[in-house]
Amino acid sequence: MTMRRRSRAAVALVAAGLLALTACTQVTPEPEGSDPGGESEEIVTGAGVTAEPCPDAVNDDNGCIYLGVLSDLTEGPFAALAVPITDAQRAFWAQVNEDGGIGGYDIDIDTYTRDTKYQAAEHAAQYQQIAGSIAGIAQSLGTVNTESVLPDMIDRSLVTVPTSWWSGYAFDDNDGGIILETGYSYCTEALVGLDWFAETHGAPTVVQAVGYPGDYGGDSAEGVNRWAEVNGATALAPIGTGPNQVVGNQDAVVAAILAGAPNVVVLAVGPAETAEIVGKLAASGFAGRFLGALPTWNPALLGSAAAPALVGLYNHLTPYENWDGSSAAISAIKDSLGGELPPNGGYIIGWGIGYPLKAALEAAAEAGDLTPEGIAAIVDGLTVDFEGLVQPHTYGGDPQANANQAVNIGVPDPEVELGLRTIESFYTGSSFDQTDYSAACVATS
Repeated sequence: MTMRRRSRAAVALVAAGLLALTACTQVTPEPEGSDPGGESEEIVTGAGVTAEPCPDAVNDDNGCIYLGVLSDLTEGPFAALAVPITDAQRAFWAQVNEDGGIGGYDIDIDTYTRDTKYQAAEHAAQYQQIAGSIAGIAQSLGTVNTESVLPDMIDRSLVTVPTSWWSGYAFDDNDGGIILETGYSYCTEALVGLDWFAETHGAPTVVQAVGYPGDYGGDSAEGVNRWAEVNGATALAPIGTGPNQVVGNQDAVVAAILAGAPNVVVLAVGPAETAEIVGKLAASGFAGRFLGALPTWNPALLGSAAAPALVGLYNHLTPYENWDGSSAAISAIKDSLGGELPPNGGYIIGWGIGYPLKAALEAAAEAGDLTPEGIAAIVDGLTVDFEGLVQPHTYGGDPQANANQAVNIGVPDPEVELGLRTIESFYTGSSFDQTDYSAACVATS
């Protein structure tokens, strides 16, 4: 079983080596009145950390920690989701700065925010422009895009928060121990979602996955297959498809589902494809139901012709509380918006992915080492509290034992803000623990 293998001795050796390399780092005295924690009186800093304050600093006496953002901010296929994700990250780190910063430093994510247009080549090009100037990456959108630069991230020890939910991020063989994933994987989501479906609607005998190729649809489809194996059901061959901008429409998917007649279809596509598939199948008399992965929902679907079918036949799955949640995190999210509604749940995701890197920076500051290497050294064993937005998570150790398995189940409801009403919070089933989670469910290539 692959685990994060950094020992305490190795961490100590890294720290000792960094202290010796004074030509490569600066030693920054604590700003007066700051308390970074621990017994250290000085914090070793490196790339992306300056004694000078951030641009437009909240705390003029603080230094600055610069973080990178690589996201789809203009013309790419996920811009509608990525823009509110990034807006929420700005609000999250602004609140951290309002609360005094971390270890005598404010956080800046604006200086090194870059638009990748959700293209791997552009992602890599933008990454290379900022990699030497940042202490970590607050958002890297897309598994394939992130994988395109991951070897260099590992070489630089740049701790990174991905905006994707591939199962491979739980394993050092894939991420070198520098990825701070949030929530669960698409593979786990399908497994646990089908457990909920079986308890709520009766155990299905025939299940089917529909999804984009690669880590998203592939991970989800493998979760469907594993659930069927554990529960004695038949998993029909997964149906691959692409965005309508690429494939034109979902008629072939609809025909294949009608031919197979599964009891439940697990969708790992985009919102537009979700609406078309569910709407056309409902109009054709399909008797089954649908479970939708995290990226399948957008409140705008309630204004589409498919809205009645979605309300009646579709349930949404997410590791994050929905807008109608009651956690301290949801309250903080709403406060950050001053009574305004975000366009979609991307804002919730953006706020949620801030917690792990904040915890890592706090731990590194307490240890007295805010170099990229020092931040990376504390990832193994780091436990993060998401203020109720996501279940607490410990990085490293046994991936199966530490895997997040808690799914929030929602149903479309036009009377609820952002269009999703939660019907079950943080549900956990039994099938995941009967599977082998010792490696990624699917490879990315």
